[in-house]
Amino acid sequence: MKRSRKPWTAKLRPEMQPVIAADPKGRGMMLLPTPLLVAEEIAAIPVGEIATVAQLRTRLSNRFRADLVSPLMTGIFYNLVAGAAEEQLAAGLKPLAPYWRVVLDNGTLSPKTPAGPEVQAAHLRREGHQLESIRGKLRIANFQAR
Repeated sequence: MKRSRKPWTAKLRPEMQPVIAADPKGRGMMLLPTPLLVAEEIAAIPVGEIATVAQLRTRLSNRFRADLVSPLMTGIFYNLVAGAAEEQLAAGLKPLAPYWRVVLDNGTLSPKTPAGPEVQAAHLRREGHQLESIRGKLRIANFQAR
């Protein structure tokens, strides 16, 4: 797992509140989520199912009646949740959220998660998902068929 000076769980910032603000690019009202809000949406994904990052952002925007969700903040907070979950698992605790159920929009596993795509793949395989390697990237098998 990628090292961090500060524990991943300490970066979750529970005091943070979501904000809805005008998108600087003029696309409407944008939700600026929090790490725990991203974790809540991930935790709602049932065992054996997956969601894409775009689906995660759509769920958040619908929940808050926003036109869009900050892709940058969602990505950063996804990684914080993933790092915290792996720390919790290593300590024998229940993870904050099953981050492994979120894949990139093309079905591949994120190479940027703190534990890496191989660890995410192991979690997914335990839940019954089949994976394939395409050009060196791990991907949910038959992803287009979903």
